[in-house]
Amino acid sequence: MLRVGVVGVGNMGFHHARIYSELAKEGKVELVGVADANFERAKEVASKFNTKAFSDYRGLIGRVDAISIAVPTSLHRQVALDFIENGVSVLVEKPIAESIESAQEIIRAARKNNVTLMVGHVERFNPAVLKLKEVLDEDLIGKVVTLTAKRVGPLPPQIKDVGVIIDLGVHDIDVMSFLLGRSVRKVYAKAGSAKNPLQLEDYAVIMLDFENTTGIVETNWLTPHKVRTLTVVGTEGIAELDYISQKLVLYNHEWIREAKVQFKEPLRNELEHFVECVKKKERPLVSGEEGLHALMVAIKALESANRNEPVELTGI
Repeated sequence: MLRVGVVGVGNMGFHHARIYSELAKEGKVELVGVADANFERAKEVASKFNTKAFSDYRGLIGRVDAISIAVPTSLHRQVALDFIENGVSVLVEKPIAESIESAQEIIRAARKNNVTLMVGHVERFNPAVLKLKEVLDEDLIGKVVTLTAKRVGPLPPQIKDVGVIIDLGVHDIDVMSFLLGRSVRKVYAKAGSAKNPLQLEDYAVIMLDFENTTGIVETNWLTPHKVRTLTVVGTEGIAELDYISQKLVLYNHEWIREAKVQFKEPLRNELEHFVECVKKKERPLVSGEEGLHALMVAIKALESANRNEPVELTGI
């Protein structure tokens, strides 16, 4: 039985623990414990999911085969390395790390210690995104010309160490790269801080240059309600996707049709995939390298906004 745990049980980590608990009831894993620097929170979550609480995440080392890391981004490197260097497979929430150097260090360590490393870009596991990938691969709307994403909503109070580009923008950067099967070549962004108390950027528009295709990501923490949409324009039609409702609609000059998408929680899909990859020693859908690509593009977008000019991407 694969032994799993969760480090950091705030909003996202709570849901990792919840799903592992469900998988444990199905006999697929054993949820060994959850850890959080806020021990009262750890005990609360552990009690809810019938597992053990730890105030120090290192207490899980030696007890688990695989771990979900859902701590603040600035802590990803240290926590991930502590587990990886002890032979534990790791799912680290997006973004993979706070810097390119830290991400590369995590990737090297996973390779050296022969453990599975996966990055939690959960939208890759959204059934509507996977259906859209099929649509594009089958050329049902022709050659893709542009992709336009809107990912906006109120500021999450727990996000204190990164701005909206690295917290939210990476989702659509990664999804667009996944859908096209290509890396970003150049990025141009405009961003600023309107209301963020830490003066981190809370709004941005990012233009991504793929080969012969352009992606545009609008993101902010100023909109009072959540919007998560993606429109793909092709030479023979367009596709409109709603990440939240998991609805995908295709349009051309003659018809409108809605794709058949079986609604399922993306995070559950993601964790089931992680567990299978660890058990079978297979490469995950979102590897460390792909997590690094999304982070690198986001960091270059910040650089572009600061310099007010396009920035080339090299080495990815």
